[in-house]
Amino acid sequence: IPLFWFNQMDGRGPWDLEGSIREHQEVMRWYGEHNIPVELNEPHHWGMRDSSDAVFVVSAFLAAYNARAFGVKDYIAQMMFNSPPGLSDAMDLAKMLTVMDLVSPLERDDFKIWKQTRIGLLSHPLDPEAARGHLAASTYLQMALRPHIYHIVGHTEADHAATADDVIVASRIARRAIDNAMGAPDLTADPVIARRRAELVTEADAILDAIRSLSGPEAGDPFTDAATLARAVTSGILDAPQLVNNKFGRGQVRTRIVNGACVSVDGNGKLISERERIAKLK
Repeated sequence: IPLFWFNQMDGRGPWDLEGSIREHQEVMRWYGEHNIPVELNEPHHWGMRDSSDAVFVVSAFLAAYNARAFGVKDYIAQMMFNSPPGLSDAMDLAKMLTVMDLVSPLERDDFKIWKQTRIGLLSHPLDPEAARGHLAASTYLQMALRPHIYHIVGHTEADHAATADDVIVASRIARRAIDNAMGAPDLTADPVIARRRAELVTEADAILDAIRSLSGPEAGDPFTDAATLARAVTSGILDAPQLVNNKFGRGQVRTRIVNGACVSVDGNGKLISERERIAKLK
């Protein structure tokens, strides 16, 4: 289940945005009461709509935060790489490490976090041999996160739904990449990645501060209040370019790939911070 999606906003459900958030929270509560693990398919829906890396990170945090708040005991933190596809490996890894920088502190005795990684649904090349190479390379990179679960996205995804034979081939490719990665150097130690992680934490904090400012004293926790979370979208604090002409999302933000990272830019294509972007919202 997601937090913000599968509703009128993406055409996959009858609920409006705020109503669907409440429903998803109640589903989390039910799963928690029945000791059923929960995977929130949240941040990649922003990434596949070309959101900034900072919005991706914040949505991942809010998903985990709500799962804990509504009683989930085993939380699967799903991280879809290559979303958007233009990210460099270094910046993609930095983004996912930042997700864990924000999410890991939520863990406690009654809230266990299980890391799951996968390849971006929009990232496989059409050429079958190139797609096999992409499957192996992305899988190798993902092992730097030491995931508990690896979700195979078949190399045929861009061309056709995987057959049984395709699944077997994809599994063999992924297994070999994972085996090779067991002796890999520590990619997380790269100073470029470390700098980007620090930048993203600052950017994420700016977005979270803006969300906090939306709620009144009657709202309680702004990160779990459905009305506040809905306003975070309708106000443009959480936004993505591919939400243009959307009933709930603004689609006013502009993003581009700069040095391998997906960042917010102004009308002239110049990089701006999330705090600057939010300050210009009306």
